[in-house]
Formats: sequence, structure tokens, C-alpha cells
Amino acid sequence: MSTAATAGSGTLSDLTAAAAASGRMQPALRILALSVSYLGFVYLANAYLVFWLEWPGVVALLGDAGMLGFVAPKEPLGGSVTLAFLQIALYPLTVVAIVVYVLRTRQRTLYSDAQRLSAIGAFIARAAFWSVLLVGLADAVVSFLRVEGLLVDVIGKSLAQDLGKSAFRAQVMHLPLMAVAIAISLFTRSVGFTWLALLVVVAELQIVILRFLYSYEQAFMADLVRFWYAALFLFASAYTLLHEGHVRVDVLYSGFGARRRAWVNAVGAAILGAPVCWIVMTMGLANKFSIVSGPLLSFEVTQAGFGLYVKYMLAGYLLVFAVTMLLEFMASLLSNAGVLLEEADAPKSTGESDVHH
Repeated sequence: MSTAATAGSGTLSDLTAAAAASGRMQPALRILALSVSYLGFVYLANAYLVFWLEWPGVVALLGDAGMLGFVAPKEPLGGSVTLAFLQIALYPLTVVAIVVYVLRTRQRTLYSDAQRLSAIGAFIARAAFWSVLLVGLADAVVSFLRVEGLLVDVIGKSLAQDLGKSAFRAQVMHLPLMAVAIAISLFTRSVGFTWLALLVVVAELQIVILRFLYSYEQAFMADLVRFWYAALFLFASAYTLLHEGHVRVDVLYSGFGARRRAWVNAVGAAILGAPVCWIVMTMGLANKFSIVSGPLLSFEVTQAGFGLYVKYMLAGYLLVFAVTMLLEFMASLLSNAGVLLEEADAPKSTGESDVHH
């Protein structure tokens, strides 16, 4: 009798200890995943403030103070120091806000936060999809009218000349269409990657038909295929990761049990996935001439005469890819951690987070 009681007491003690450990791990994991995700948005906001609004930024502040070996700016910061400190403060303030949020919502599970991160990533992907669809079609029409000499008759000489300038076309035509795309994405839950794949096929097919049957081909036609093709791969990456559609070199994984798969997915997302996304963002926006910021700042276009004026958007694709993948990696971390901590709403299959877009 005493032996049974002792055994029962030991089991209860073990369960209590496991519950306590889970109670400590759950908030820490939520803070980690949410911080890694939302600090990415803070970094992008800071890049916009520095490159587009010409705020001083962290590097200029450190250089002005002669710290960490950074080169001092050409002109002293003066009153701009306040702006620089505000930019720096965005990072710790974001983390503090996340900590407060997590502590005030202890009842939320890891999987519920994973769902929210995936939903944000899905919205960004939807908005990006509708943007490239609308911008691609509109820019192709303008380019066709321009190359055929019909644009002046349709909109007048002055506006036709202005649309030949990349910055003007981007600000007057592309950006409003992107705003429309964001509005559309608020009311539709369909990501539309299947339709984008179909459009790529149609765009390529019309090139073949017009080239070989009518000997007609223009630069904007091939640009449109590349524009949509790149979007298909980069925008759909996070969605494919969510549904376990990426090609996996599977040697050991298929033989693992649920918990071991959860360990592989969680550790892989945190150690391998998230750093890659941060590297893409930091290297792409390192300075005004980096691979992403340079084309975006100059509204870069191709050198193919009357092609589409959307090359700068291809650089922006990398940011969409990095942000959506970062959100999905952190969602995967939380979802699989929920499996390891045996949360009630954790997905049964750790190969897919079961977060529906």
C-alpha cells in the first residue's frame, strides 16, 4: 500500500515538475518567436526612415559618437540625434511590448500564436500577389501602347512622356495599384498562386504564338513572364513551407516519430531558417547601394528599350520572401514546440502546422 502510494506520489511529482517546466518554457518561446518576427518589421521600418526619409539611423549615431569603429557622417547630426535615438528605441520598445503582451495573455497557446503569425504572412503574400497581378497587367498595356506609338493618342503627349520616366510611372501608376491590391487582400482569403501559375503559362504561350505565327515580339512580353514567374516562386515559398511542399532530402526524417520530427522542425526553423531570412534583409538593405535598397530607391528598370518598368519590384520580392518565410519559420517553431510541450490544440502532424490561410 505504501509502495503504491510512494509510486503515485512520484508520478504526481514528475507531472508537477513537467507542468512547471512547460509553464516556464511556453512564455519564453512566445517571446522569442514574436520578437524575432516583429523586430523584422522594425528593421524594415528603420530602413525606410534612413533611406527614404533620410533619418540618421543607428550607424550614423554610432559614427557621430565615435563608437565601435563606425565612420562619422559627413555632417554632424546636431538636432537629428533625437531621431537617431528614437530609431534605436524602437527595438527595445518592441521587445518590451511583446513581453508585456505575453505576460498578459498567458492563456494563449503556442499554436494560437503560430496561427496569428501565419495569418500575417498570408496577408502579406496575398497583397503581394494582387500587386504583381495588377501592376503587371497595367504596365504591359502601357508598354504596348507606348511601343506601338498609340500612347500619345490615348492620354496625350505630356502624360505619355512622363510615363516614360520610371519614377513617375512607379509613383503615379504602380503605388496606387499596390494600394488597391492591399484593399483586395483584406476581403479575399484566396492566395491565388494557382492562378498566378496559369498566368505565367498564358504569358509564355502568347509569346510563342505571336513570335512564330505573326513574327511579333516586344521586350515587355518577356519581362511580364519573368515578373510573374519570380513572384510565383518567392511569394509561394512560405505557403509551400506551411503545407510541407518543399523538396525534402529525406534520409532519416520519414522514420522519425512525432516528437523527434517536432524537434527537427523546431530547431531547424530557429537555427537555420530564421537566420537566413534576417541575412537577406540585412544584406539587402545594408546601405543605399545594396541589392534591394539600390533598385528600390532608383526605381530601376531594364535596359531593354520599351520593356516593363518593374525591375525595382523584383528587388522588393526578396523582402516579401524574407518576411513571409521568417513569419512561417517562427510559426513552425511555435507549432512544433506545442507538440513537444503537449498542448491540447497542437497539430497532430508535425510535418505541417495545419494553419489555414
